[in-house]
Amino acid sequence: MTLCDIGNTSYHFLKGDLEYKKEVASFDPASIEEDVYYISVNAVVDTKLSDLSYWHDLRSTIPWGDYYETMGVDRIMACEAIEEGLVIDAGSAITVDLVTDGRFEGGFIYPGLEAMQETYRNISSRLNYSLNFELDLDKMPKNSRDAISYGILRTLYSEVMRHNKQIYLTGGNAKALSQIFPEAIVDELLLFKGMKKMMEKRC
Repeated sequence: MTLCDIGNTSYHFLKGDLEYKKEVASFDPASIEEDVYYISVNAVVDTKLSDLSYWHDLRSTIPWGDYYETMGVDRIMACEAIEEGLVIDAGSAITVDLVTDGRFEGGFIYPGLEAMQETYRNISSRLNYSLNFELDLDKMPKNSRDAISYGILRTLYSEVMRHNKQIYLTGGNAKALSQIFPEAIVDELLLFKGMKKMMEKRC
């Protein structure tokens, strides 16, 4: 079985134990002539796939009464993967979703790390710093790099930790954020696990 998580820039595939990516700009989905079960947040790709018989959209399997109409399918599948905890999907945006007893309780969207750094750079070229993930978030910073890092990371950290739940990290910046959430479970295949569970229940 082949699964695919389609974002704005890439097709992320999982076939058995083989994981790989293809660029949206250059990959032709019609080149695959076997069943692919997918989720997508890319409207342009959705249009391409609508006429391809081998590609099966898992959006139809979602119990929308348990979520909300405009919620991203990637967030939903990540929530479906766990029974209890907080899911942090750290990509171009950072989404944080709370699941209790297998039930979605709500969540929030935070700018992604690159977007936040770009915001500071747009304010002034003097604020162009890489983030310090080894920063002590219990101490007020005394230099510019740490001040920016604290401003970005402390708010996220505080909101996440106040729930006192097991944290699951996924997405492109999961490993980076694991430095400030050392007890978190890093699982880059979390969305695929949610997709599989959804298919077992509803397909």
